[in-house]
Amino acid sequence: MSAPAGPPAGRLIVCPTPIGNLEDVTLRVLAALREADVVACEDTRRTRTLLERYGVKARLVSYHEHNERARAGQLVERMRAGGVVALVSDAGTPLVSDPGFLLVQACVAAGLAVEVLPGPSAALAALVASALPADRWRFAGFLPRKRAELEAELRTAETLVAFESPRRIAATLAVLAALDPQRPVAVCRELTKLHEEVVRGTAAELAERYAAAPPRGEIALVVGPAREPATADAKAMSERSEKAANYELRLGSLLSHQAHASRADVVDHEQVPFAPAVACSGSCGAVGRCSGLGRAGGFGDNRSFQCWRGLGRRARGRRNRRGSPLRTGGRQLLFRASGARRSFHAWRSNPRSR
Repeated sequence: MSAPAGPPAGRLIVCPTPIGNLEDVTLRVLAALREADVVACEDTRRTRTLLERYGVKARLVSYHEHNERARAGQLVERMRAGGVVALVSDAGTPLVSDPGFLLVQACVAAGLAVEVLPGPSAALAALVASALPADRWRFAGFLPRKRAELEAELRTAETLVAFESPRRIAATLAVLAALDPQRPVAVCRELTKLHEEVVRGTAAELAERYAAAPPRGEIALVVGPAREPATADAKAMSERSEKAANYELRLGSLLSHQAHASRADVVDHEQVPFAPAVACSGSCGAVGRCSGLGRAGGFGDNRSFQCWRGLGRRARGRRNRRGSPLRTGGRQLLFRASGARRSFHAWRSNPRSR
């Protein structure tokens, strides 16, 4: 004869509860609460309100952060004897910033079944309502109070979801605004309740808003991904390249005009958009044909552009060792045109101003 079978092993059922609106409880959760031999809850008074709303009668035992370790052993022994234990928290899913981790860990170590039911979650509701990227995100629970630790949390490259106290939300946003004032943020308050509110904006905008009027109620904070430094550097490099290209284009136009002016027998200074002519001290001998830019051209002495261009490379290099004389002179010529700091293109497109 076979030995008599022992009592069937019990199991643990993790039951999410509404985060505000009692009508968000699921039918499976209500069935599990009716089936359970005992309901382990964070606050027996709040759980009793939910059970009475739907006419569920169950035995309640307290299970919170202060007695979690001792109560977990008692509940495991009950499940080994064949009992069914339902685990609930005050609001939302147990273990998510709520007690329950030690009990689930003890059940797994004892070989007991753990059944998890889907249901309300403040973190998921806030993430979806924030309209921020949800493909990669991280839940941080309650944010740390120390500034160094808080800054480390806020520098994450993924979307950050966290819980925050209404008394500290303004200070947290101020720290975030100091790191990146344009960081997108959503403050989700009293989700699923009568006064539900979702405020979206930049870190600087929301920091200013809540510094003047701190919010009330339970808050879930959603922070968009931090901008990558590489992206910012690439953008800055692209802007510098664009500016350099525009400068080369303008300098080329300026030199082309200078070459045209040097071929003329007599230069009419009304036709050349440069500063008033001065006597040339160079050795070009182009008296009457020299553009006579002198100091206005920025070559360091009373030497015209034609005289400077006639010098050899070695002589030009000695005149300005900090950079290219041509680029330095060209830039000053470009922006000191006609004494009004206008570019050559602006001068050429407006004959009346000449």
